[in-house]
Amino acid sequence: MLYDDAFLAVLERGLREALPLWGLAPDTPCRLLTVSENATFLVEPPGRRVVMRVQRPGYNSEAEIRSELAWLAALRDGDVVPTPASIPLADGAPLAGSDAGGTRMLIACFEFMPGLPPDETGDLVAWFATLGEMTARLHDHARRWTPPAGFVRRVWDWQSCIGPDADWGDWRCGIGLGPEGRAVLERAVAHLRERTNTYGRDAARWGLIHADMKPANLLAEGSRLGVIDFDDCGMGWFMFDFAASVSGLECDPRLGALQASWLEGHRRAAPVAPEDEAILPALVLLRRIQLTAWTAGHSETPLGQSAGAGFTAGTVDLAERYLSEHG
Repeated sequence: MLYDDAFLAVLERGLREALPLWGLAPDTPCRLLTVSENATFLVEPPGRRVVMRVQRPGYNSEAEIRSELAWLAALRDGDVVPTPASIPLADGAPLAGSDAGGTRMLIACFEFMPGLPPDETGDLVAWFATLGEMTARLHDHARRWTPPAGFVRRVWDWQSCIGPDADWGDWRCGIGLGPEGRAVLERAVAHLRERTNTYGRDAARWGLIHADMKPANLLAEGSRLGVIDFDDCGMGWFMFDFAASVSGLECDPRLGALQASWLEGHRRAAPVAPEDEAILPALVLLRRIQLTAWTAGHSETPLGQSAGAGFTAGTVDLAERYLSEHG
């Protein structure tokens, strides 16, 4: 477990040491908001609130974070999607470094965006139409945008998601995965490799994506839907953004309705080719297998704590259904 109480205390100490770089006092009130890939804190100087993200050591490099912030700034400049601005240091630098406790950490600061994640037990289907339209605008911008020199982000493909050296770990380590389930997933993983290779990476299908627009990374206020946490943005299939948006909902009986609503919203802003719609079930399964590996290695996170063997069993069931229809 990386984010135990002792390590979180080290991160908070490093954060407090860095606060003066933004012109904030080290004793400014702050509290932990959430732990996922990174640790996120709410910092409350007098009369305002900002969000500080302390990067998971070794996950993204400084160049990768600078690239993320460059895309975020371009999206805001173009009024593409509602998303909070990053806040530079007093000297204009985009992020800070700290070596508290002997741990090198990178820290970014963002405006606080009001709102709450759409209620997954409520009318999530309706929100997915808004999300689909917003995603289409995001992809249109990505196709037209020229990244700055030195832009680098990770790649989300079969190899990095569920291959032998996947970025988020080995799905074979899924909690409670037995021999029969492993055999099912082996077949599914092999099929997905062939399926995604056939689908290909032409410019209409592949480009810069958010890669994590699940409900927890959306903020609804009134009719406005904002998107946060571009930490996983990278190169991938555009339709992978739908798969990421249903993370943890792959076995939900509303999945078909969520997909239909997302596609309806997407078509308000951009067409969806038949081949792109057809790839969605494969990418949903690919993402679910990827998450099965992630939950096994992130037991300290809310998803990791709630997943357990039941999550892995759901992945096997989803793979069996997929293979019966597409294998």
